[in-house]
Amino acid sequence: MADDYLVRIGKLIRDARQHRGWTQAQLAEALGTSQSAVNRIERGNQNISLEMIARIGEALDSEIVSLGYAGPMHLRVVGGRRLSGAIDVKTSKNACVALLCASLLNRGRTTLRRVARIEEVYRLLEVLNSIGVRARWINDGHDLEIVPPADLDMAGMDQTAARRTRSIIMFLGPLLHRMDRFKLPYAGGCDLGTRTIEPHMIALRRFGLAITATEGLYHAEVETPEPSDKPIVLTERGDTVTENALLAAARKDGVTVIRNASSNYMVQDLCFFLEALGVSVEGIGTTTLTVHGVPVIDVDVDYSPSEDPVEAMSLLAAAVVTESELTVRRVPIEFLEIELAVLEEMGLDHDRTPEYAADNGRTRLVDLTVRPSKLEAPIDKIHPMPFPGLNIDNVPFFAAITAAASGQTLIHDWVYDNRAIYLTDLNRLGGRLQLLDPHRVLVEGPTRWRAAEMMCPPALRPAVVVLLAMMAAEGTSVLRNVYVINRGYEDLAERLNSVGAQIETFRDI
Repeated sequence: MADDYLVRIGKLIRDARQHRGWTQAQLAEALGTSQSAVNRIERGNQNISLEMIARIGEALDSEIVSLGYAGPMHLRVVGGRRLSGAIDVKTSKNACVALLCASLLNRGRTTLRRVARIEEVYRLLEVLNSIGVRARWINDGHDLEIVPPADLDMAGMDQTAARRTRSIIMFLGPLLHRMDRFKLPYAGGCDLGTRTIEPHMIALRRFGLAITATEGLYHAEVETPEPSDKPIVLTERGDTVTENALLAAARKDGVTVIRNASSNYMVQDLCFFLEALGVSVEGIGTTTLTVHGVPVIDVDVDYSPSEDPVEAMSLLAAAVVTESELTVRRVPIEFLEIELAVLEEMGLDHDRTPEYAADNGRTRLVDLTVRPSKLEAPIDKIHPMPFPGLNIDNVPFFAAITAAASGQTLIHDWVYDNRAIYLTDLNRLGGRLQLLDPHRVLVEGPTRWRAAEMMCPPALRPAVVVLLAMMAAEGTSVLRNVYVINRGYEDLAERLNSVGAQIETFRDI
């Protein structure tokens, strides 16, 4: 291997380690080697095998080199271009992964329409296939057919795939109905700081599930729960916590009342799907859900998940930061009304069509047209709240939007420990963002964006925000190691190119 390749690979490893927040000593410990060896690797002074590169990538949850993988590794962005035309919103990432987990409740065939072909879905499919579930793409790869086995092979689980997704935690709810004891790897996914599963454990304990965590595994045991008519009160109004409680309640014989439930878009889609399975759910869209469980579910079901409001927000933000006129079609308006109200106060020029129904027959969609606007910083801070408040996942997009506005904006991302830190990556592109503490960022606008080459942040939404800023910056930028974007977006670069962007995918090796 030529010396220049060693230097380039060493730089990629160093950048990935730093974005992970690890020291050289921590990486060395994960690899079972010395800090001096890691130091030599990062400086390009040591020969390194493909096996070692793969081990480093696994340790850092970052694709340093990708072999046999057809997707992009890096993005080259020619910025300063205006977008035009129309673009459709894809189906919801978070709904699709919840429905894949929910398919474990059903002994019959589950068909999901227009499933998002993203890395998060691929990882869950790898896990499902490894435990004996037959999942295959049908209808030219647009839809997904899932047929479970009579007995799941938990010992054969692909733990590498399971560790790369946070969604694996939603196996707990359905699996407690299928076996008395099982093991799951710790949940992975985005690097968003410490996130406890205690709210899941509190909720699922009512269904007889007890969990101990040792050596990177959750050890689950299921016993017959004590009869109780008391409602389950969630200690956190979280989406996945609510989904896990719903999945557990779906096959419990009798009525379960869940209070302080999330009413967010993916929870509503899961409720609609459970109804298709024959489970009655009262209170959809509210914080109190009453579930009439069905002990045995054996039906052939066909369901269409709705569109993704966070992707819709991404596309709207792309139009705003590039000062473009763009129509975003199939927007689930119920889940973007607060965001649009904030943007209207900032001066956004836009209009919308009358509402129409999504393919699930329940979610309300509109087409939104955004035009170039002179934006002013909002008077109040930007901060998330559980639905119907401003969506937690949409907060990062306001970092780029408010950077394009005149004035100062305070963004308070109180939910995650690390995510606000990654927003300051915009400073590499000309932004003026001041980190006040791990949760608060002060944004000064307007911004004259400039091109740069940088590593992709290890969190999904901040990574897309960086890409959008690159699209607004005059010149050519490079965003390296974009696996995290592919976790949540299907063909994002190609779709943005279809409305006027110039983004090229490429690989070093």
